[in-house]
Amino acid sequence: MSIKRTSRRRVAVASASALVVLLGVGSFTVASAANHGNRSHEHPKRHPKPTATATASPSSTPTGEAPATQAPAVTSTTTSASATTSTSTTTSTTTASAAAGDVTLPPVNGQFDYQIGGAYTPVSSVKIVDRDRESKPVSGKYNICYVNSFQTQPSEASFWTGSHDDLLLKKDGEYVEDSEWGEFLLDTSTAAKRTALADIVGGWIDGCAAADFDAVEPDNLDTYTRSDDLLTKADNLAFAKLLTQRAHDKGLAIAQKNTADITKSEATTAGFDFAVAEECQVWSECGAYTNIYGDQVYEVEYTDNGKSAYTKACAAQGKNISVILRDRNVVASGNSKYYYENC
Repeated sequence: MSIKRTSRRRVAVASASALVVLLGVGSFTVASAANHGNRSHEHPKRHPKPTATATASPSSTPTGEAPATQAPAVTSTTTSASATTSTSTTTSTTTASAAAGDVTLPPVNGQFDYQIGGAYTPVSSVKIVDRDRESKPVSGKYNICYVNSFQTQPSEASFWTGSHDDLLLKKDGEYVEDSEWGEFLLDTSTAAKRTALADIVGGWIDGCAAADFDAVEPDNLDTYTRSDDLLTKADNLAFAKLLTQRAHDKGLAIAQKNTADITKSEATTAGFDFAVAEECQVWSECGAYTNIYGDQVYEVEYTDNGKSAYTKACAAQGKNISVILRDRNVVASGNSKYYYENC
């Protein structure tokens, strides 16, 4: 994207001759609640945002009924939460020691499927499935629950502006918005606001646990890069720590999502257990994650970047971590735009 890259959020922009991936640069727009509903958001996205229906309850849970059978337990080895373990098979896992007990980590180098753009039956060789919190987990797989944790879903704007206006980041009385996604930034700038936000997002994490997911993927850790310096990395890491504690209390592992400028010490303090990294080969960032989490990194590359980055990723780290190639909108199988490949 010759723009200075200060944000990991990306959108795909198509022209008649080329498809170029652009990166947000930390700039922002502000929009009032009155005009937000009239805005048109036509930017193709890195991946689509699920359109969950929000309610006023801070403990709202996924609408899908939990399956009767939970994924089978896996024999594991106990390590510290920040430790990483390599193994020669894709079916074994490590277990991280959490404050309230042990949590099971995803299978090391287990075949990963990223389904947040639409749920579908994964191929039998897939070990790990990542789906939106409104979807059901897959019986017999390791299931990761996607939660938009640092920004608002576009469909949930009225929930936030109506019931939790004080928890939205504002400048000059107007909401600070991620203009590429049509999402308001949550205000993590004070301990009181972080606690209030954790009550809401924590309710969604509780829902992931109730639905029998194994882990949670809180997205948009990097909102401080889009806040015009109204938020800091320390603010978001402090909020992340509240989310990791909530996840661990419910027996869920929790992923660091993108944000390559997080140090090992910061990741350990926040309490993350593994990482989901999009396009780390394209941006030469994969080492930032493997240096912290070892083989417990799950990499997604996208077809609109061409196949060379994926091929290089497979050659460079495909024997150690799970690397997949997906269509930009991660649509469900059966859609003509669907693409999935793993190495």
